[in-house]
Amino acid sequence: MANKQRLAQYILRVTGVSIDPNSLFDIQVKRIHEYKRQLLNILGAIYRYKKLKETSPELRKNSTSRTIMIGGKAFATYTNAKRIVKLVNDVGAVVNNDPEVNSYLKKPTVLHNTFVSYALLFSKATSGIDVVFVPNYNVSVAEMLIPGSELSQHISTAGMEASGTSNMKFALNGCLIIGTLDGANVEIREEIGEENFFLFGARADEVPQLRKDRENGLFKPDPRFEEAKQFIRSGAFGSYDYNPLLDSLEGNSGYGRGDYFLVGHDFPDYMDAQARVDEAYKDRKKWLKMSILSTAGSGKFSSDRTIAQYAKEIWNIEECRVP
Repeated sequence: MANKQRLAQYILRVTGVSIDPNSLFDIQVKRIHEYKRQLLNILGAIYRYKKLKETSPELRKNSTSRTIMIGGKAFATYTNAKRIVKLVNDVGAVVNNDPEVNSYLKKPTVLHNTFVSYALLFSKATSGIDVVFVPNYNVSVAEMLIPGSELSQHISTAGMEASGTSNMKFALNGCLIIGTLDGANVEIREEIGEENFFLFGARADEVPQLRKDRENGLFKPDPRFEEAKQFIRSGAFGSYDYNPLLDSLEGNSGYGRGDYFLVGHDFPDYMDAQARVDEAYKDRKKWLKMSILSTAGSGKFSSDRTIAQYAKEIWNIEECRVP
């Protein structure tokens, strides 16, 4: 809680937005890229927001209060990555000013630097949704974000993450992970126990066939996925033309089309996993136990063990003990 309060103070200082340390702090911070699927994250948040608006105030009280933060840098010429950042900002501005889902309104803040650096925070109102965006994500900011997080999203398309290690840092700091079987997620889940990891999505060996099925017109989108996209197209988040971004999720094949990163395929499984997160967080003793076991099982990822293994298996060098 002390780390969450410190993070909340930092967010207030750099964005002017007040967030509730009692809400679930849900963070995705990494380079903005289509394969890392920040788009999947924001589409899930959009669907959550839409359902909250359609829910009665009484039923809203039963929802898990959540603060979603997205941060990272988009390369200057990577147009779709910048569109994703734009969408996250636009959604945040709307959600933060919607009295139906926010008990205290927040002034929308769009922040950036010369390298297109961004971070967004979604917050859920009292038992609802809150949203904010954290600027200039870097190692210094990570030193506050990671210890203050409770859920971390590592949701890349299976088989595409080369050597990401931030998930290890999150696990070592008491954070639970929602993610695919990709990159270090595979080893982390093995070490901490599958019951302490929120898994979803296609496996790496399934991806080629799923892409081929898509090319052959066999993909049938989940209604929730279509609903989230249509909500964007309705102009709910402003007049910006998001069709070029959404078109990348459409069709069966073609450059920049055909949903190469399987956002549509994994969306329903992702939403189901997020529902499991909501339920687990309501049971604070269960969540605490999962968090402790996750951290306790992460010892394999220490730098001492890693360097010792490299020395033995790759460098073929012996210890040189200090007298």
